Amino acid sequence: MTAALKRNTQNLTEEEIFDAHAGGKLSIASTRPLRDMRDLSLSYTPGVAKVCEAIAVDPEVARTHTGVGNTVAVISDGSAVLGLGDIGPQASLPVMEGKAQLFSAFAGLKSVPIVLDTQDVDELVETIARLAPSFGAINLEDISAPRCFEIERRLIERLDIPVMHDDQHGTAVVILAALRNSLKLLGRELAGLKIVISGAGAAGVATVDMLTNAGATDIIVLDSRGVIQKDRTDLSPTKQALAAKTNPRNVTGGVNEAFENAELFIGVSGGSIGEEAVKLMAPQPIIFTLANPTPEIDPEISRKYAAIVATGRSDLPNQINNVLAFPGIFAGALAAKATNITPEMKLAAADAIASIVADELEPGCIVPEAIDGRVAPAVKAAVQAAAEAQGA
Repeated sequence: MTAALKRNTQNLTEEEIFDAHAGGKLSIASTRPLRDMRDLSLSYTPGVAKVCEAIAVDPEVARTHTGVGNTVAVISDGSAVLGLGDIGPQASLPVMEGKAQLFSAFAGLKSVPIVLDTQDVDELVETIARLAPSFGAINLEDISAPRCFEIERRLIERLDIPVMHDDQHGTAVVILAALRNSLKLLGRELAGLKIVISGAGAAGVATVDMLTNAGATDIIVLDSRGVIQKDRTDLSPTKQALAAKTNPRNVTGGVNEAFENAELFIGVSGGSIGEEAVKLMAPQPIIFTLANPTPEIDPEISRKYAAIVATGRSDLPNQINNVLAFPGIFAGALAAKATNITPEMKLAAADAIASIVADELEPGCIVPEAIDGRVAPAVKAAVQAAAEAQGA
């Protein structure tokens, strides 16, 4: 991270923050002028009827002659907002507006923030499905686990446009990109790497899937009660599924047992892990502690033992920030007219992110900075190519 960026992310005053959000962070503007009656006739009645009739005959015309083709709905119920938790839909609006800003700034996409005053799965699925004709894609945001898994799954099955819960997959994509470069820098391989993931929520589950799809074979997942393994009787259906595809050595116990000889730690849970556990890891491990603002392992302790350290913080090197992923992923999916976002498209996105800094690799530079303008175009191109190759 550059010194300038560090300075820009520190010492923010409350007045400055509220000024930046005053009146909201978005605007809606016409793309065509209304200078005279001819303009009005073209854009509205009677001209608009011709376009409506064309769409009724061929719905694909909506992609080119309305905003649907490059507009994303950013939808939340406010149940898992940043590190703030369940603060409700209206309080989550500043985040949704911010997400829309990022889509515009990095990928040139329009997006509309929508917050829904329900946490009922059936109601959320039904409402989002009914809104879907207005959009080219759906970005689910800040919806708590385990509901987020079912909501995303049901919407993917029901809709013919891309749907992605970014808290799951955006985070997992950037983790894989950072890991690809870490392993390249250290001359190590993903297959057989002993991996510990703390957190069995949205990001943890998606990261397991992402790393498994990329070739990882030895992953242990920790929740608040210890190692997730098949003999535990207190597992939810989501955690039972995790137990079935992780922990091949059938490790039992807690943090210390999981950390013994571990070569990679990924924290996506919050909580705190002390130095005694870190000492048990293999020499020169990789440590990604992504809880924000307080990493699961103190950064000083991580740096003391690890070859490479990443966090979720913008004021430390190697920030794992999902803004590196989601703008390009959605832009690529929309450009390909994809009906869904596949594992192959996510893997392509991770490789594209990693490639941006391939010639700049060092322990303090394993992923691009969040504001690196090279990232979204590269991700878009990679995702579009993957989608078109699959016929997604």
